[in-house]
Amino acid sequence: MRALITAFLLLATLTVTCVGKFNWTSTKYVYAFGDSYTFVEGTRGLATFSFIGDRFHFEFTPEELLSNEIVPKNTSSDGANWIEYLTRCFEGRPSQCLSHQLWDFAFGGADIDASILPLHHNFTIDLVDEVNQWATYASHVVPHPEDATLTAWWIGINDTGDSLRNSTITDWTAFWRTEMTSYFNAVELAYSKGLKGTYLFINVPPEHRNPSRNGDSAGQTLLQAHIEQYNNILSDFVAALKDRHSDLNILTFDSYTWFNQILDDGAFYGFTNTTGFCECSDPTFFWYNSGHPTARVHQLLAQAIEGMLLQAST
Repeated sequence: MRALITAFLLLATLTVTCVGKFNWTSTKYVYAFGDSYTFVEGTRGLATFSFIGDRFHFEFTPEELLSNEIVPKNTSSDGANWIEYLTRCFEGRPSQCLSHQLWDFAFGGADIDASILPLHHNFTIDLVDEVNQWATYASHVVPHPEDATLTAWWIGINDTGDSLRNSTITDWTAFWRTEMTSYFNAVELAYSKGLKGTYLFINVPPEHRNPSRNGDSAGQTLLQAHIEQYNNILSDFVAALKDRHSDLNILTFDSYTWFNQILDDGAFYGFTNTTGFCECSDPTFFWYNSGHPTARVHQLLAQAIEGMLLQAST
């Protein structure tokens, strides 16, 4: 029964469009852009926020990038996160990871574009500048061959939350399309700098169910509507990207559906508490703090995504 449900979870959340060669087991380089759900801490990064640099330390040399090391278990969870479980690149120099090299430019607290939504902190690097940072200082340093590279994009959690009660926004469809235009301009920049091969897009999970929303039914309802609208428009832009670049392999993972299914049947997966949180290493809690899941959730998520990648492999 567990195997059948796990298979259902996978089938319910994946979309695969592979037009060229892709094989997960032979994929050597994994790049990541996003927010706190995806960032890993580096010895040359800002503690609890980034792998390398911040807005005040934006530049780095090739030597600084290549000598930078992943600090183990310093993520937004109580341990490793999904991209580390997926790549099995948990610590040390990414170039020395045996299965897949993880080059992670995600930044904790990132929105898509600081010109659209204010930065969480004055040192935050938003998604647009994550890509600018990679394009300027890293694109020529670490290889990214098309047949051995996967790029993961997961952004929008902060955008949907930060804009929730913004009374100056009167046309939400137009707002999300403006955000998405900036998002995919960054994607196009990465593409133009040779980051091609396979792209994985992950949508926004049901953050209206996190503990920070307990007791706020009106806020939960509003945030759910915003997340669903964001995710629908994201799907439209991913489809347009496929039309523009037929050479790209494009994969999408529906974290909104996956999170909901786990939260709805938490006890089956060993979670006895899916509404509160514990900043500890208790595997029975789904939430580590008021807005981030535990390492065990990240591990299960990585297993589901890896299943999708193996299914997409040729």
